Amino acid sequence: MQNLARLGVAVATALVAAAVSAPAVSATPAADDDYGHGGGGRHAVFAQTDNTAGNQIVAYHRGEDGRLAQAGVYDTGGLGGVLDGSVTDHLASQGSLTYDPRHALLYAVNAGSDTVTVFAVDGDRLERRQIVPSGGRFPVSVAVHGDVVYVLNALDGGSIQGFTVEHGRLAQHADWNRCLGLDPNATPQFVNTPGQVGFTGDGSKLVVTTKANGNSIDVFDLEHSGAPASDPVVTVQPGAVPFSFVTDGAKGLFLTQAGPSAVATVHVHDDGTVMQSAAAPTGQVATCWITAAGEFLYVSNTGSASVSGFRVGPNGVLTALGNTTTDPGTVDSAASGDGRYLYVQTGINGILDEFKVNQDGSLTALGSHVVPGAVGGEGIVAF
Repeated sequence: MQNLARLGVAVATALVAAAVSAPAVSATPAADDDYGHGGGGRHAVFAQTDNTAGNQIVAYHRGEDGRLAQAGVYDTGGLGGVLDGSVTDHLASQGSLTYDPRHALLYAVNAGSDTVTVFAVDGDRLERRQIVPSGGRFPVSVAVHGDVVYVLNALDGGSIQGFTVEHGRLAQHADWNRCLGLDPNATPQFVNTPGQVGFTGDGSKLVVTTKANGNSIDVFDLEHSGAPASDPVVTVQPGAVPFSFVTDGAKGLFLTQAGPSAVATVHVHDDGTVMQSAAAPTGQVATCWITAAGEFLYVSNTGSASVSGFRVGPNGVLTALGNTTTDPGTVDSAASGDGRYLYVQTGINGILDEFKVNQDGSLTALGSHVVPGAVGGEGIVAF
């Protein structure tokens, strides 16, 4: 928790020094009508603004050299939200913008409206298809596996809500809602709300991180239909502040721990318990977000304005590759589909940083873009 306190001081100081405010936003028209299946994402990066005046997705075309050019701005039809105490990342989560490759759909949370927007994706273009209730208050993360989608709601103790994809739209299942039972009054909100919902690699389990409000990894067993067990199996990691994760095979996860600022290798057992086999410290402040790019992992250290790289070896062993400086307030990131480029959101000034991933895992800066209306914004997908 000492690192979390340092984070609060670091981001508050950076915010005062930056003296930023959200710029005016110009939106392109959006459509709500149904239409044919999108062609899927290609050579594109989509970044979410989480703007409280109107959430938007800013689309970028990715050139062959990895550099981005803005291609469009799309209204979600909902509002962004801000957790109390947050500065760099108003949602304090991973997975707030999630791509569904099977159906060529993009899911965006509208935390201030308690809704999720569904877009069809064609290259670097979006078409708005649907806006659905999130099944709770303040949605922050979306996960998809096959035809099953889950949304994580952060407030009122936290909850998950399940959906299935039917004819290119989300159908909510009222009996697939589960409360997490976290303390709804714990403060500050940004470290005491759940961080991410996601599936194990084989799709048999649903995983939720609780951050400081429980310091736990909650695992729901799933029926073949996608319906969750009545209650999760809870594994507590005292002081770890588990934040976000990516999958490692069928049941493995690489997990960020904001408390010690480390990346842990964990395994989800068939009974839902979680065992940690290794951990690698970053030596930075507030290690929260994680992205896989081929054999490499990159984690964002929001209190240090840096990204730490790791090489994944046999049995999930991690070798540190060093740190790369970003713009202030490092938050969410995404890698291109071929793993050659990494794109990092930074929340203090709403800037998107571009990097080339070198063969040894080191990063070379390519440039940066101010994302319109995205100060404190989070949520990114790359192809």
